[in-house]
Amino acid sequence: MNKENIVKRISLADDVASRLQQKIQDGDFAIGEKLPTEPELMEIFGVGRSTIREAVRNLSNTGLVRVQQGLGTFVEQKQAATESLSDRFLRAKGQELNEIRQLFELKVAEKAAINRTDEDIMQMKKYLAERKKLALANIPDACIQADINFHLSIATASQSEILLDLYKTVARNMKEYFSEIYVDTESFINTQEYHEALLQSIIDQNPQKAWEWAARITGQPV
Repeated sequence: MNKENIVKRISLADDVASRLQQKIQDGDFAIGEKLPTEPELMEIFGVGRSTIREAVRNLSNTGLVRVQQGLGTFVEQKQAATESLSDRFLRAKGQELNEIRQLFELKVAEKAAINRTDEDIMQMKKYLAERKKLALANIPDACIQADINFHLSIATASQSEILLDLYKTVARNMKEYFSEIYVDTESFINTQEYHEALLQSIIDQNPQKAWEWAARITGQPV
């Protein structure tokens, strides 16, 4: 999947979530009422299953609806809970947090390839070398931090304050999550080549390649 399709799907899900939220606020669905099934929502909004699921997930994150596995999705309240995006990121945990990171990792890499400076390159090389050294020495905790530092240096190189702020916010909790899923550094050794290719594409100022390598690193379709 190319970047246009990813952005298009995300925008479509946001639109469906907004329209569904309006229906709830208008009283089409009462508090405690079960929403239509996925196929019914697909028919109502004229979109695919993945878009509906993403839209419902968005509403669930705001506390507007509650998803009960095997039972369906139920309206919790008419108005979404007031919570800043930064606070919501800090409350996110585990896989959900990683999914947030994956959404803007590609854009960060793309913009870094366009805007990076010689000083940025030095920082990225430094952290990537640390990542490799610590991975080969099988020191998970320090390797995880070096990996986070490398990606933060890419976010800095993007020259986008909002993307950097987003990445810093997510990175605060990423180390804890990574420490839970990586008991050794084998995965870091296996993906070192991908990270080196990502860095080279940024050095070469090739935003398309940077996007593609970031997609491979985060497990998204290229």
